[in-house]
Amino acid sequence: MSLELRHYTDVAPVRQAIVDIHVEVRQRDFGLVGPFYSAERFDERLSAHSAVAGWEAVVAYDGGEPAGFAYATPLGVGTRWWAAMTGPLPEGYTVETGKRTLALNEIVVRRAWRGTGLAHRIHEELLGGRGEERVTLLVNPRAGDGKVQAVYERWGYEKIGEQQPFADSPVFASMMREPLRRG
Repeated sequence: MSLELRHYTDVAPVRQAIVDIHVEVRQRDFGLVGPFYSAERFDERLSAHSAVAGWEAVVAYDGGEPAGFAYATPLGVGTRWWAAMTGPLPEGYTVETGKRTLALNEIVVRRAWRGTGLAHRIHEELLGGRGEERVTLLVNPRAGDGKVQAVYERWGYEKIGEQQPFADSPVFASMMREPLRRG
């Protein structure tokens, strides 16, 4: 397997590949259905995320075929990211500057490449060039019967609480990794 990891700061050239992979994995592979997981709603979220200054994606290609992706946005002053937390966090924890916290919005790997370490490679490639202090993400704690959350824990994330960012979304485990890079 000869994989190439490409960085993008403009969503236009990779929008359709990202949407297609998301739908394939979330709906077909994992059986996640309903309006929140529709291609249209995901594309709306992708548009909102990619409009934020500092948005970046890493897409993995295997011989020209997209195998997976991750993308992230820095949390700016006045972000709504923390508004959906179901419980309080320590004072000052949610103060954002645009350079403090990176939100890992999505990381998705197609079935043929799962279990190969590709998700971790994409993840670390995306974080490798970033200047933020820490990285946060949301994960459905039921995904893979808890196995997905366990993967993030192995990567150095800790659960800091729960949030439900949309009325029709699941309640997600909110996780944080400090510092941004390990090692």
